[in-house]
Amino acid sequence: MAKAKFPIMTLTDVAANRVRTLIGDRAIAGLRVGVKNGGCAGMSYTLDYAAEIGPYDEVIEDKGVKIIIDPKALMFLFGTEMDFQTDKIGSGFTFNNPNQTGACGCGESVSLAPASEAQIEEARRANTAG
Repeated sequence: MAKAKFPIMTLTDVAANRVRTLIGDRAIAGLRVGVKNGGCAGMSYTLDYAAEIGPYDEVIEDKGVKIIIDPKALMFLFGTEMDFQTDKIGSGFTFNNPNQTGACGCGESVSLAPASEAQIEEARRANTAG
């Protein structure tokens, strides 16, 4: 299991509180976040309970919450902030992702470009400087 050396993904306080509520007393390793192909814009975010942490999974711990990222999703989620929003119509997790290049009209799928090597190197430098 790899532990992130720099923040691949962060959570707002509201998102962290919602994840804690969802996990509750479940005997799980954490919340798994990923992306999958599909939808009219090409990709969509996935959330699931993770029973275990795989050998190549990336583990993010932010605000007391453990997020597990599938290794295939790392380059698409790099720099993403996960939030939880509630409005008159409903509520759900949202992703403020700098790698998002577009979205469909219904909001169910997005177009994502992988993070560049320069973005990753910049984050590594910032992490070692702080």
